[in-house]
Amino acid sequence: MDLGFETIGNACLIFHDRGPVLATDPWLHGTAYFGAWRLSHEVPRQQQENVAACKFLWISHGHPDHLSLPSLENLRDKKILLADHYGGRIANDLRGMGFDVTVMKCGQWLQVSDRMRIAALANYNQDASLVVDLDGHLIVDANDAGNRGSSRFLDRERKNFHKRTVLACLTGYGDADMINFFDEQGRRVPPAAMSHTPQGPGIAALLDHYDLDYFAPSSSMHRYNRTDSVWADACATPIEDHRIGFDGGRRTCLPAYVQFDLHTGTYEKIAPKANDGPPEDPSVYGDDWSTPLQREDEQLLRDYFARFEHLRAQFDFVKFAVGGRETTIDLGKGHGRGVTFATPRQSLVSAVQWNAFDDILIGNFCKTTLHGDWWGKQGADALYPHFTPFVTKFGDNGGAYDAAGLRAYFAEYLRRGFTEFTAEAADQEMKAALAPYLG
Repeated sequence: MDLGFETIGNACLIFHDRGPVLATDPWLHGTAYFGAWRLSHEVPRQQQENVAACKFLWISHGHPDHLSLPSLENLRDKKILLADHYGGRIANDLRGMGFDVTVMKCGQWLQVSDRMRIAALANYNQDASLVVDLDGHLIVDANDAGNRGSSRFLDRERKNFHKRTVLACLTGYGDADMINFFDEQGRRVPPAAMSHTPQGPGIAALLDHYDLDYFAPSSSMHRYNRTDSVWADACATPIEDHRIGFDGGRRTCLPAYVQFDLHTGTYEKIAPKANDGPPEDPSVYGDDWSTPLQREDEQLLRDYFARFEHLRAQFDFVKFAVGGRETTIDLGKGHGRGVTFATPRQSLVSAVQWNAFDDILIGNFCKTTLHGDWWGKQGADALYPHFTPFVTKFGDNGGAYDAAGLRAYFAEYLRRGFTEFTAEAADQEMKAALAPYLG
């Protein structure tokens, strides 16, 4: 391909300028989230070879369906480009493993080939978008990042692009989050993703809002792989479902896997083989639901949660039900709310040791029960904004645990000029939760 891009895998885009130049988030084989996720389709040999021919790789954030270490192990000769995430955890970890890493300053263009330049936009949620100028064509790879202020850069630059424009980002029924919730009577709380709300109208609205021509489905091309997570397959979005209800007029919702020629505006479908097969037992990944925590594991959990100052102002306890025994970690008093996580020992201990608690939640084998009043909410909505962002984003990835650390964290993102809280309810909730740290 002379000038264009391919979409393949989960969130992998392969950009061509007289051949492959850069690939994003290459999860090419293997599983993620302690074996809970697998790719919905195999990545064909041609696209594997195209990624291998690229000089650059761009990694948006640290989730293992975007930063796949098994995939990167076969790509050690590449230059890895990262957004400037506060704390520099990904850059430090990859450099420590011997990778060649460059951190891109937010909103600054970097030339990577004769006709291609890119700009990265890190956001306060430890996610990042990539903006690509490919000979005057605009491609926005927003993957999981959402807006959170990146549209400020797009508003500034959009007037400079008069050719084809493309948006690739996460859409779907909503399973790419912790959705495995139960009430205190042990009954499953049906996740919103079970309703299979048509995605087409929302995709059309996104294209209209940002004035872009094409939508490329991204970041939701997975299935569930473990016998204790496969229940969530009913919530995953089949690749053909993104276009249901789409009526974009002159705008186009592309199929999930394509080779897109920017010269002609035409595309050819890639037809990868479905990644079928029976789910695997958790023991394949070292998990045994009957194994209890050891005394040193309990201390590890207490030390881990003691770091998160914000939790003490919102929750009474975090409880872990592991191997038929419960371990309670007291956080504060008088808040009237707590949470129980029922999960296998091995993955839990590994996640805490790696500072990757999100990997337990998103795998959707961990069973979560909320106790007390979580601001009238239930399910994944209840963990946001006071629990998961403070633990998994600002803490695990950003290294900001106490009030002083959080103030420094947000002062830096605000200084860069790309942080924004929109009028949407979730953004306003987040802004209210962050009020003590925003200055």
